[in-house]
Amino acid sequence: MVALVWLPVVVPVLIAGAAVMARGRRWTRLADLVVAVLVLTCGVGLVASVQRSGTVSAVGGLLRADAFAAFMLAVIGAVAVTALWGGLPTPTSTVKPDGRYAALVALFLGAMSLAVLADNLGVVWVAVEATTIATAFLVGHHGGRAALEAAWKYVVLGSVGVAIALLGIVLLYAAARSAGSPTLSWAELVALGPSLDPGLARIAVALAALGFATKAGLAPLHSWLPDAHSQAPAPVSALMSGVLLSVAFSAILRVQAVSEATLGPTFMRGLLVVGGLLSLAIAAGLMLAQRDYKRLLAYSSIEHMGILALGAAVGGPLATAAVLLHVLGHGLSKAVMFVVAGRILDDAGSTKIEDVHALLARRPDVARPFLAGSAALLGLPPFVLFFTEVAIVFAGWSRGLGWAMGIALLLLLVVFVGFGRHVLAMTMGPPADGPSSAGGPAGRRLPLVLALSVTAVFGFAAWPLAPVVEAAAAALGGLS
Repeated sequence: MVALVWLPVVVPVLIAGAAVMARGRRWTRLADLVVAVLVLTCGVGLVASVQRSGTVSAVGGLLRADAFAAFMLAVIGAVAVTALWGGLPTPTSTVKPDGRYAALVALFLGAMSLAVLADNLGVVWVAVEATTIATAFLVGHHGGRAALEAAWKYVVLGSVGVAIALLGIVLLYAAARSAGSPTLSWAELVALGPSLDPGLARIAVALAALGFATKAGLAPLHSWLPDAHSQAPAPVSALMSGVLLSVAFSAILRVQAVSEATLGPTFMRGLLVVGGLLSLAIAAGLMLAQRDYKRLLAYSSIEHMGILALGAAVGGPLATAAVLLHVLGHGLSKAVMFVVAGRILDDAGSTKIEDVHALLARRPDVARPFLAGSAALLGLPPFVLFFTEVAIVFAGWSRGLGWAMGIALLLLLVVFVGFGRHVLAMTMGPPADGPSSAGGPAGRRLPLVLALSVTAVFGFAAWPLAPVVEAAAAALGGLS
């Protein structure tokens, strides 16, 4: 089973090299999907292996798959398969992939896999920075002034974030060194927690959390996200929103585990509550006046990262399990929505909400998954996000954060109104420009149907995932 740890890190690099050398050959169009299937297979295999025989390590312990890392790797694979299968190019697609594009996506998947599998905080930092480099070129793939500006904004703000995180990592290493055991291993830092210098650890944790929060799209360092997601090709936007943000947030969860072992739960709880509520408030306000449907989906990502931050702040078995299920549900739903957004762009030739009308009458093959995905993101039953949000609110209320949960519910109501109004404006009404289209082949709809079905089924039948989620929460200390 050790091979399942290093394969999702090494194979994407090899395929990326082959894709660059092959340039525009037809097989490169499927190279990324092959990598996504590999990552999903390794993730599911590691989940089963960890459940059966415990943590799996490789490369001298540098790579370590505990229950949480295995779960996150499976999420990366599932979202990537949805995004890249659903986003396969057609003759009318605006995205024209080539060898360079395939190589960058493969490296992107490999870097995210490394970020969740690494047991060394320094290696995690390198992997997160590698995702910035790969996705910066992907954001600007379309070319043009807007795409170039979005790519540069992403690079600058992302680099600021990872620089802040690096300073926090250095200080955390210094705290471990002063405790007599210099290390950046997650497991060892948690074990050393009581012996770390509290003052130094407090500064280190705050800086590391703030730096990774930039990559996770949490306010106040979130402004790169709407531009980057609106300009990137649809499959790339799906990957960035569906899993890159969650991968960065997984680093925050690891930092939180170190913080709680050293400082107790109060310090990180305060940071996460502020970041979560601020993210919800910004997303809610900007959704109301949004005019671009891809930016609308980007602000939805900020909203859901705010929900995750609140869930992590609450802590405990229920909220931690809800956070993990929310990561899966949001990733699959957002992958579907960005893939559909790409198809709307191919059909309408515009990302402006006002230019898209009567999708349900004209393009039911596009409108139906768009409406279903919107229902999932808005937290309507039977989708899993309804149950995870209810669980987070209930857990927060029972653990003394009722005031924060009340504010969050009011902001979610604003999100519901703003997001729902735009979706209905795009999908409802009589067609004004000709007969409806029958849509593409069933194979293009299959990944969207599968992803939405998973998010719906796990809403009321998540028992097969219960042992997996419980083990992942325990790996984070979420059952304490």
